[in-house]
Amino acid sequence: MTVSIQAVVFDAYGTLFDVHSVVARCEALFPGHGKQLSQIWRSKQLEYTWLCSLMGRYQDFESITHAALRFACASLRLDLTQDSSAQLMEQYRRLTVYPEVRGAVEQLRPRRLAILSNGSPSMLSAVVEHAGIRSLFDAVLSVDPLGVFKPHPSIYQSAVGTLGVPKQAIAFISSNYWDAMGATAFGFRTFWINRIGATPDTLDYAPSAVLTGLDQLKTALE
Repeated sequence: MTVSIQAVVFDAYGTLFDVHSVVARCEALFPGHGKQLSQIWRSKQLEYTWLCSLMGRYQDFESITHAALRFACASLRLDLTQDSSAQLMEQYRRLTVYPEVRGAVEQLRPRRLAILSNGSPSMLSAVVEHAGIRSLFDAVLSVDPLGVFKPHPSIYQSAVGTLGVPKQAIAFISSNYWDAMGATAFGFRTFWINRIGATPDTLDYAPSAVLTGLDQLKTALE
């Protein structure tokens, strides 16, 4: 018998917020390199979270994001000054929210709603407040208190503890397939938001459903 969904937990970066909305600022600072810089920055950012978790050497997401930015600029032979670094790091606090987010999330009540993110508390607070969506959620949860990044099972367990809902009754939403895999392995019902037609990974732990946008979520949960 399928347990009804009592809570919905969202990843933040790439799911609610467009991480590549930094491209315009990247392009303004480094003409001709904006898109590539953003892609390398994001890829290295994720790689560093996995490395730190596996090495048992936690650094908060802001530090990792800054380190990934330095790598991205070095790899493209771009001169990252203190000023350009500050401007780009500030963009991560002002990421664009995807247009369907507010309407899609509002439709999911009366379920409990939360964000569960690798982001450091200050980064998460800033980006959520800037987007004006804090009131939509019962909780905004960072991995920071646990000192490890997703997809470690303890991170998903923290949402269970905070929301007071069995994991079988929680839907987890992410545009990052590796994150959906981690949540599936943990025991959540998972929904992968595949906006760009990406190829799914092949390491088992497939999501419960694949959607092209958050506006499809209400119907999928019902």
